[in-house]
Amino acid sequence: MKRLILTALALFVAAALVACDDASADADLLTAPETTAENRAPAPGDDPIAAIAIEAGFDELVGALVYVDGELDTGLVDLFLTGTDQYTVFAPTDEAFQNLYGLLSAVLGAEINEINDVPADVVLDVLLYHVVEGRRAANSVVPPARSPRSRTVESLLGETFDVRGNATIADGLTGIREYDAAILVGAGLFNISASNGIIHVIDQVIVPPSVVAALTD
Repeated sequence: MKRLILTALALFVAAALVACDDASADADLLTAPETTAENRAPAPGDDPIAAIAIEAGFDELVGALVYVDGELDTGLVDLFLTGTDQYTVFAPTDEAFQNLYGLLSAVLGAEINEINDVPADVVLDVLLYHVVEGRRAANSVVPPARSPRSRTVESLLGETFDVRGNATIADGLTGIREYDAAILVGAGLFNISASNGIIHVIDQVIVPPSVVAALTD
């Protein structure tokens, strides 16, 4: 079941990116989400995740899903084509994946050029870390802009990440990557609604602490 969730999400995000490819990744675009109408939970869309995703190509994320599918035979596509269960996906851009490959190459001392250079079980865990059960709109994920507290989000993997008031995400790579944290991309790339979920586009791949520990041990 894990893989289908991810396959559809990837497709999701692709559609969102194509529609809003001029958007800025500035976290300031997402301020005080709990008070902004457009950041509240949108009504379910007419089309399921897979149907929305088919309209565009998010190459790196889709490639990761295809890779995991082929290697682990998880077969989750039907869940997002016909299922009614709701999921929230934090979807990294293609550039986010390229940044990850560069970081992994430096940390591991090995050349990582594509997702297939990473073990499939690791890729699956990373993908599941980007998925949350239920419809989580921006106002239920990002705390008030000036709040000193972050909100802890539990992923489908079972591990958590923290979202801060400036719309940055603290994960297992925080303090290791060049940029302190991933950022939720604003300007129409959050609260992208499907019949079976919501997508928030992010500018870095977030990695669970367990995977960081395993890769750096």
